[in-house]
Amino acid sequence: MALQSHYGKQGVLLVNLGTPDAPTPSAVNRYLGEFLTDPRVIDNLPGVAQQLLVRGIIAPVRSGIVNPFKAGGSTKLYQELWTENGSPLKYYGEVVTERVAGALGEDYSVRLAMRYQNPSIESALDELLAEQVSGILVFPLFPQYASATTGSVHQEVMRVLSRRQTIPPVQFVNSYYEQPELIRVFADNARDLGDLDQYDHVVFSYHGLPQRQLKKADDCNHCYVVEGCCNSISRVNQFCYSAQCHATTRAIAEELGFTPDRYTTSFQSRLGFDDWAKPYTIDVLEEWAKERGAKKILCFSPAFVADCLETTIEIGVEYQEEFQKWGGERIDLVPSLNDDPRWINALASMIRAETREPVV
Repeated sequence: MALQSHYGKQGVLLVNLGTPDAPTPSAVNRYLGEFLTDPRVIDNLPGVAQQLLVRGIIAPVRSGIVNPFKAGGSTKLYQELWTENGSPLKYYGEVVTERVAGALGEDYSVRLAMRYQNPSIESALDELLAEQVSGILVFPLFPQYASATTGSVHQEVMRVLSRRQTIPPVQFVNSYYEQPELIRVFADNARDLGDLDQYDHVVFSYHGLPQRQLKKADDCNHCYVVEGCCNSISRVNQFCYSAQCHATTRAIAEELGFTPDRYTTSFQSRLGFDDWAKPYTIDVLEEWAKERGAKKILCFSPAFVADCLETTIEIGVEYQEEFQKWGGERIDLVPSLNDDPRWINALASMIRAETREPVV
């Protein structure tokens, strides 16, 4: 049954991860407190212990709320990231939402939500339901599925809607890691940087996940058991985050004509002492600078559709500094999709494909 009916608009909920409301200790503390107490994010602690650890130690220390006269590490990073338009993630989310709504036309009602902080999923759903939409398409802005991102979004949507007496038809987008238009935009953004042969190596850097989460999502005892399990998508790993990341890499590499020796898929943003998805991006960069004498690296971040802390600061500033210390010259970060008209068109096309009337 199609979501669209003759009685109301088709609702679309675009959801990204979230951002503090301001680059201040109190706002960052609130954001980290909500984010890190999600049991799908930190999944190895009992609820009470997680709440005490995050709200009593991690969030206050990292935000600097324990010492309002000295900003914590996370607050400093958000201060570096902030622009005259505020948080890039939220700003581009608002622009994309407006332009996708324009591209879809009057039969659709589109809202932006953040999994953590504002605008909240609950407030965005309330707005859609107040319009009496005939159906809702939940579209997470994460190309690859992970329990801690897309899974958390889906769970929160279901939690909110479960309290309503009337629940309209709801459809969830799981992933779109090989969507052709998405792949072409990333590839074209790389081409815009000039001759790609100038780079000694190409790194595809994705946000990392703890290995325990990858294994927990594996119902077939496949992850870290079968050698080369991420080299292709199959029935047993079709929802594996790591396998989907590798598939995105292969699709972009094929579009650009890269041979396998030209690139590496790696993972960034590791926290804590547990093993995370490997190889780590920082280790790959160190190896290519120190052992292989690489001077120029091209870096993609295809897990992100907008500029954010992990791209602009972590890769663009922190990794850049380390790479130069090791003898490299520069890392060129392929621009994110942001408000690129091609990305707007790709999003609108995917939404239409998910909500179109079935052929009878």
